[in-house]
Amino acid sequence: MATTNDLKNGLVLNLEGQLWQVQEFLHVKPGKGPAFVRTKLKNVLSGKIIDKTFNAGTKVETATVDRRDMQYLYHDGTDFVFMDQEDYEQVPLSADLVGDAANYLLENQVAQVSFHEGTPLSVELPPAVELTITHTEPGLQGDRSSGGTKPATVETGLEIQVPLFLDEGVKVRVDTRSGDYLGRVKE
Repeated sequence: MATTNDLKNGLVLNLEGQLWQVQEFLHVKPGKGPAFVRTKLKNVLSGKIIDKTFNAGTKVETATVDRRDMQYLYHDGTDFVFMDQEDYEQVPLSADLVGDAANYLLENQVAQVSFHEGTPLSVELPPAVELTITHTEPGLQGDRSSGGTKPATVETGLEIQVPLFLDEGVKVRVDTRSGDYLGRVKE
């Protein structure tokens, strides 16, 4: 049990038998009336996001979530197989659970997998990953109608927008939250 004063981003709450992760929270002290906490909660299993308001100091039930660093091994049909780096246990995770993280996963890459009572909940990647461009059209110097970018496919199959001067074989840094090009990786 915790109070609404203990809320922080990433904390998982058990509300009405469902697990909700705190995405955002704001303590509000109006001039009139009691203080309250406005939160944005994401359902851990379905991904649904709701806004919920709690009175300040209200007790909320927290869920114990175990976050483990796991190494991505390979894609097996519909499952992604991860290995716990401490006890070398292999855990298959469904494509639904991995979600958009599949666009950024390379073999032997480390990701953080969250578990609740032995059940995997989510896969979290670092904010940025380094991927190699496998296909892109040559950029023409005079082509500025598209804002100086062109589509490029990286080694995971994801298509991103990159500057015109980049060619195949170049390693780039990609934001895992938005899929945006962040820059070239200096070798």
